[in-house]
Amino acid sequence: MDNQQASEKWFQDSASHAIHAEQLERVERFNGRAAMLGFVIGVLTEAITGQGIIHQIGLGPLVDGYAACSTKFLPFCF
Repeated sequence: MDNQQASEKWFQDSASHAIHAEQLERVERFNGRAAMLGFVIGVLTEAITGQGIIHQIGLGPLVDGYAACSTKFLPFCF
């Protein structure tokens, strides 16, 4: 019986690992497709509005201020 129980445990562990790997593959495929869709939507929105994603989410003034300071266009940037 001990050998049979060990065999059953190995089979259950092996099946569990295979199921987990299959689920992980499915989830990663979905995640990749969602990322590709998000990228395409971002590019299309940028093409339509003329604003980059940073400006669309409201962080444009921060980026613009940093770009101006890094190029020394503003007198108060040291």
